[in-house]
Amino acid sequence: MLPEFTETGRVDLGSVQLERTGSTARLTMVRVDCLNAEDNRQIDDIETAVDLALLDPSVEVGLLRGGVMTHPRYRGRRVFSAGINLKSLHGGGISLTDFLLRRELGYIHKILRGIRVDGTGWRPDTVEKPWTAVVDTFAIGGGMQLLLVFDEVLAASDAFFSLPAAAEGIVPGAANFRLSKVVGPRVSRQVILGGRRLWATEPSAAGLVDEVHEPDELDAAAERSVQRLRGQAVLANRRMLNLADESMDEFRCYMAEFSLQQALRLYSSDVIDKVTRFSASKPTAVGAGA
Repeated sequence: MLPEFTETGRVDLGSVQLERTGSTARLTMVRVDCLNAEDNRQIDDIETAVDLALLDPSVEVGLLRGGVMTHPRYRGRRVFSAGINLKSLHGGGISLTDFLLRRELGYIHKILRGIRVDGTGWRPDTVEKPWTAVVDTFAIGGGMQLLLVFDEVLAASDAFFSLPAAAEGIVPGAANFRLSKVVGPRVSRQVILGGRRLWATEPSAAGLVDEVHEPDELDAAAERSVQRLRGQAVLANRRMLNLADESMDEFRCYMAEFSLQQALRLYSSDVIDKVTRFSASKPTAVGAGA
């Protein structure tokens, strides 16, 4: 798909649309019926879009945002992400390898560290680019996890963040590894263990969000953000900041234990019981808290 994207600057992947304007690759999540709740399909589409944005030599900066929803409760509003698709989770459609591990080691890892290409000589053999995320309405579960790898995060003044994975019986990805570094250990425990919501305007969210704006001001704020991230030395400094924040050895160590703990949780009796109850009752909820 890369030749098509480099020529036209546009590709529709179904659950994600990718458009290049100038030197910015704009990824818009458009699962409008389920508030961008992630399932296997969306994981695959987002990773493809991230690959295209990274490999297109015309792209300097990536921008991720949720599209305008058709879901009755939020019709006409942009929504960032409702997290894991509860319908898929409770229906047994969320797998350990293809979703819970691939997500962390796939597109999220690529946003943070780029992708490996054929190296030449002594130069780094990865292609990476800075990224901005724009949060409208809410970033729940996996949506909140995503924000922890972005270079700049902008949020609407009425937006909130939450990680309700523990209530669903699973581990919220690498959030347990990264969240304490940005909001502190006490707030992390309140969010992950206690289900606390963080509102964009409260002081505890300051480490998670760079800027908070009124909803009608977010478009202009996003343009200023991508302009800031186009600086000549941004990539080199970004690489060094990421290395200082999170070494590969630390990440590998966490992911090894995460793989075990997530497997134990995903196939535990209480989670299996949720699947059984879903099969009997067929609930309509689609996202982790939507």
